[in-house]
Amino acid sequence: MAFKVGQDQDEYAPMAEINVTPFVDVALVLLVIFMVTAPMLVREQLNVNLPKTKTGEKSASKALEIVIDKEGKVTISGQPISMESLEDRVKKELEVDSNVQAVISADTDSKHGDVVTVIDHIKRAGLTRFAIQIDRQ
Repeated sequence: MAFKVGQDQDEYAPMAEINVTPFVDVALVLLVIFMVTAPMLVREQLNVNLPKTKTGEKSASKALEIVIDKEGKVTISGQPISMESLEDRVKKELEVDSNVQAVISADTDSKHGDVVTVIDHIKRAGLTRFAIQIDRQ
C-alpha cells in the first residue's frame, strides 16, 4: 500500500481561494467575439446596398464611417446626424485625430445629390481624405 508523505488531514476541506484565470480567459474570448461581430451587426441594421465593382482598394484603419441610406438619412458611426451638424462632428473628429479618413457608404438607391452634399460638408470641415465604400463582385 502506498501513502503520501506530508498529506494534509484536511484533504477535503473547502477551498478558501478562487482561481480567476479561467474566468479572465472566458471574458477575453467573449470580448473578442463581440468586437468582431459588432461592426457586422451595425452594417446589417442600416440596410445599405453598396454598389458592386470588380476593382477596389482597402481604406485606412482610422476611418470615420458615414452611411447614407436610400431615404437620404445620414449616420456617423451608427448614430443618426443631420446635414447641418455633420460639418461640426467632422471638425471634432479632426481635432481628436488629424489622420482620420472618411469612408462614405451610400445605398445604390440613394440620390447622387445626397452623396455630393455629404462630401461637400466633410470638405468644408477640413477633411480631404475620404473614400467611397463598395462591395466587390
